[in-house]
Order: sequence, then C-alpha cells, then structure tokens
Amino acid sequence: MGRNGNQQCCVQSDKRTFIGLLLLTSLVLIVLSVLLWWVPYVGFSYIHPRLPLIMALVFLAVLMFLIGGGMTLVFTIIRGKNLFFNRRIRGVVIRFLFPLLVVVGKLVGITKDRIRRAFISANNLLVLGEAKGVRPEKMLVLLPQCIQSHECDVRITGEKVENCKGCGRCKIKNLKILSRKYGVSISVATGGTLARKIVAERRPDMIIGVACERDLTSGIQDSYPIPVYGILNSRPNGPCIDTDVDVDIVEEGVRAFLGGEERSGGVSPQSF
Repeated sequence: MGRNGNQQCCVQSDKRTFIGLLLLTSLVLIVLSVLLWWVPYVGFSYIHPRLPLIMALVFLAVLMFLIGGGMTLVFTIIRGKNLFFNRRIRGVVIRFLFPLLVVVGKLVGITKDRIRRAFISANNLLVLGEAKGVRPEKMLVLLPQCIQSHECDVRITGEKVENCKGCGRCKIKNLKILSRKYGVSISVATGGTLARKIVAERRPDMIIGVACERDLTSGIQDSYPIPVYGILNSRPNGPCIDTDVDVDIVEEGVRAFLGGEERSGGVSPQSF
C-alpha cells in the first residue's frame, strides 16, 4: 500500500475513533443530565408542583442542543463539508468536547495520543470546511525546534530560518524553499511559550502547524479562534530529536488554504 493509502487508512481510523467517542460522550451526558434532574425531583415538587416538569423541559432543551451540535459535528466530519456555524462548532470541540473525550476515552481504555490524533484529524476537517482563501502574507508555517538536526552548528529559532545554510541534514532547507515559493512565513518554535509569542506577533489568519500529538493539540487550543491545520511529524530517533516531516504534505496544506487547488480532493484531512 502506498503513502496515500496509508494516510487514508489512518484518517478513516481516527475519524471513527472521534465519532465513536463523541457518541459515547453524548450518551454519558444524557445519563448525567437525567440524574441531575431526577435526584432533586422530589425536592422540586415541594417548592412547586409544576417545577419538576419545568426543570425537565430545561434539561431536555440543553440535551437537544448538545445532541444536535454533536450530530452536526458528526455529519461535518463524515461529509468533510462546512455545515451549520462551523467556526462555532470548532470552538465547542476545542474548549468543551475534547476534555470530555479524554475522560471518556480513558474510561474505555483509549490512549491519550490516539484521542489526540482523532482530535487533530477532526479539527483539520473542520478547518478545511471553514477556511477560505488566505493571503500568503497572512499564513504562518510553524515548525518545532526538534526538526532541525541536533548536529547543526547554526541554531534556528523564531523567524531566523534564513540562517539555514542548506546542508540538507534536515528538512529546514526544503521548507525554506517552500516558503519562498509561495510567499508564506515560516518560523521555528522551541516550545509552547515561543510559539504563542510568534503567533501573537505575526497575527496570522491561518497556521500550518507541524509537531507531535501533544504539542499540536495544545497549539490548536491555544491559538483558537485562529484556524490551525495540524500535521504530525515523524520521530525515527524518538521524541524531540531529529524529527522529520513530509514536505509534500506541508505543501499540499499550504496550497489548499491559499486556494491553489480544490479543497474537496486536493489535500487529505489529516496526514500521518
């Protein structure tokens, strides 16, 4: 099976994981809501005979809102198209649903990294459905420090990518060429603090982020409402040292959000 076939298999697996966790979380919320209404039911009746019915209707409205939003998100992920108020849905996923999915996932034995990959994949689908053509100067490609060769004598951080000597021992050279080709900014962050500082200074409309599951997840959450399209790096030497990324996948993402190709088939929702 080729690279594209493996990517699609991973995408479909993570979509199923996210949808399954979402449906399970919805069930848990239903049960909790019923309990929250039922436990004080007797106490409500002492205050006013109609109060239990009123509270039941309130809880039902909240449940319908949550379930409706969840189902809209499921169909958005399945269809890969913008449905309802997509940016608001992405905000709900980032701020509310993801922490719940982590808790529910742990209860059923799903690892945190698998949940993170599913979250990144779902986020990418929402971003692809939401994002419009972005001007090159308003796009930022954000890379981790660990993608640079640890043997390199030139330390590249922040926007000092031009200091790269082009020795070819890491992908900084290729990514610098890509940034010139499309006129997009590229920066290297040593960690979350510097990444947030770069985003605050650059104020981009769109971020293409390359990192591990943990850093991508926190970066997506920290950068909201700025859309972040996440691309996982590969770690042939273990975490945080001499990591790698497929430059072709980064280029596909850049072209998709610059309007260089059709979003429906030009780029995979998440590339692993």
